[in-house]
Amino acid sequence: MGNKEDKELERIRRAKLQEMIKKSKTWEKEAVLNKPIEITDATFEETIHNHPTVVVDCWATWCGPCQMVTPIIEELARDYAGKVVFGKLDVDKNPATAMQYQIMSIPTLLVFNHAKLVDKIIGALPKQSIEAQITRHL
Repeated sequence: MGNKEDKELERIRRAKLQEMIKKSKTWEKEAVLNKPIEITDATFEETIHNHPTVVVDCWATWCGPCQMVTPIIEELARDYAGKVVFGKLDVDKNPATAMQYQIMSIPTLLVFNHAKLVDKIIGALPKQSIEAQITRHL
């Protein structure tokens, strides 16, 4: 092959590679955002500032009602992927954020719109109740 054909093949290879990388990044983003993400004291501010609507599930491993809410949060994360980011904050491991938002009972869901706290949902409520309180902020 001549030099012209080699350059054209290289251009096509680069274009295909960039397309594959773009698809890979899109897939990774969707995979992360259709399930709850782990939030820590260190990542809290960045998370609520980087997404328009964020629901933070404040929980602990020993909390029975928290375990009841977990599958609901996972289902809502799938249902509202692309609209709402759901995160989980273990209050035992992240006391600074728990203190900052005065988490006295768990589970507590903190609902943020553009980094502003707009709602606090306390207790193990049914999916329909949690969903109704979250969707009114969309």
